[in-house]
Amino acid sequence: MKSNNLAPIALFTYNRINHLKLTINNLKKNYLSKSSHLYIFSDGFKRSGEIEKINKIRFYLKKVKGFKKINIIERKNNIGLSKNIISGVNYVLRKHKKIIVIEDDILVNKNFLNYMNTGLNVYEKNKNVASIHGYIYPIQNLKKKIKNNTFFLKGADCWGWATWSRAWATFEKNGEKLSKNIKKQNRVKEFNFNNHYNYYQMLINQIKGKNDSWAIRWYASCFLKNMYTLYPCKTLVKNIGIDKFGQNTKIDLLGLTNIKIDTSNYDVKKQEIKESQIARLLVEKFFQGKKIFKIKSIIKNFLNV
Repeated sequence: MKSNNLAPIALFTYNRINHLKLTINNLKKNYLSKSSHLYIFSDGFKRSGEIEKINKIRFYLKKVKGFKKINIIERKNNIGLSKNIISGVNYVLRKHKKIIVIEDDILVNKNFLNYMNTGLNVYEKNKNVASIHGYIYPIQNLKKKIKNNTFFLKGADCWGWATWSRAWATFEKNGEKLSKNIKKQNRVKEFNFNNHYNYYQMLINQIKGKNDSWAIRWYASCFLKNMYTLYPCKTLVKNIGIDKFGQNTKIDLLGLTNIKIDTSNYDVKKQEIKESQIARLLVEKFFQGKKIFKIKSIIKNFLNV
């Protein structure tokens, strides 16, 4: 793959230096990292007690090597994860036509950049494709039931992803406008994966200021446009940041992080752009199973048995 055709990488970080070091060292294992342009967006401190943490991160970032070019954007103030990512993606896509996005708690497979860049090239001109994604839920036998190594689901996602400027142009920041359109089109049940996971409530919570999720708005924006995201049958990504320090997700209720990254080199071959009904049904069953498990766990703890 020609280096001048590689998508730039945007990495977003805040105050977790150990997570950040693992993420960058992991990313550097990709053979395309040396040919890739890396943009790093470092958010500012919220309170004076975080100044030392932010300074340590920025000192570390200045020593990072292993990429074709590195641009570090240091936020003077704390603007929060959502604004950092939205404005950062906008910044990069004003300069480039495509982008690969990771946060400072995402570990990737050694062929991740190849998968992303290939996917971006294959589906660049297909306006119905919103993004390429590296994470997939730990669903047993998914790969056995899907003919290809990859498949499409409606909407968009947020753990190690890539997109184009033409797709990102559909992003709607106004959560209230998105929620009204989903309800107006009578698509709440579909948006919630047949009501097995309440994404719509997550969107309502964003509107109410209970979360600061850019991702739920990205999913809703693409969902309403009937655009699709390409997923691998086995995850190429692992999130190591769902803990008490995470900005939007602090508890792994679905057991999404207790997984192993697939080490395969995923070829992205052009396929018909439509949602895989098999994959969607398996995702719904996955959500349903986790919901039942969660309810049983709550009852068990309540009864202390």
